Amino acid sequence: MTGDKELFSIETPLGFVVHTTERYWQQIVVKHPDLAHRLHDVKVALSNPDEIRRSSRDDAVFLFYHDEKKSRWVVAVAKRQGGKGFLVTAYRTDAVKEGEKVWPK
Repeated sequence: MTGDKELFSIETPLGFVVHTTERYWQQIVVKHPDLAHRLHDVKVALSNPDEIRRSSRDDAVFLFYHDEKKSRWVVAVAKRQGGKGFLVTAYRTDAVKEGEKVWPK
């Protein structure tokens, strides 16, 4: 079944690789249908973000922001565990969340 096939593995500027599967991406798109045709933007957010913040709730979670230049951000949320990372969710927003800015310093 192709649903468990890896969709991408992307190295982040923080030095860890974020993975996700086709099936998990489809679950994200169900929750955030406006991302259905924005996989490329999510990949860019992870690989070449404009800003990265650490979650104020979980030190192992990072929010990768990519500015769409329309007062909107594409945000890829990833969790780092044992040197590896996985995509938690992704969404669009008009505001950067609270949390420690970790990149660029």
